[in-house]
Amino acid sequence: MSAKEKLLVSACLIGENVKYNGKNNRIDISKLSNQYEIVPFCPEVEGGLPIPRPPSEIISSNPLKIINTSKEDVTNCFLTGAKKALEICKKLNIKKALLKENSPSCGKNFVYDGSFGKVLRGGQGATASMLSKNSIEIFNEFELKKLL
Repeated sequence: MSAKEKLLVSACLIGENVKYNGKNNRIDISKLSNQYEIVPFCPEVEGGLPIPRPPSEIISSNPLKIINTSKEDVTNCFLTGAKKALEICKKLNIKKALLKENSPSCGKNFVYDGSFGKVLRGGQGATASMLSKNSIEIFNEFELKKLL
């Protein structure tokens, strides 16, 4: 039997309590785990941010600038996490990632607008952008059927 294809998955989606508020965004990935070897990863934690932590939003995409509600610039933590996600994908030959939509790290189509007013805008999070630019196919939690 051939080895399953590996799939990088936002750790919060498999139920790890890594969100900024110490909670998770668990979804049912049982069908995915039949088809893929799941590789959980949280770029924010891997980038050095604590759990819990102040919420962060992208205030500028070019150049990238991410701040938290304490007005701290946390861009480097997000970029470090994104680079580590890319390194894991390259090392394990991962071609697809299932990431949490709306996240400043993992948002595929939408991120919060930087006003901390729960306003979404089109755009990608730091990790989603870096993986996309390196030919890793990104999916969000609303696109599970596309992965099956």
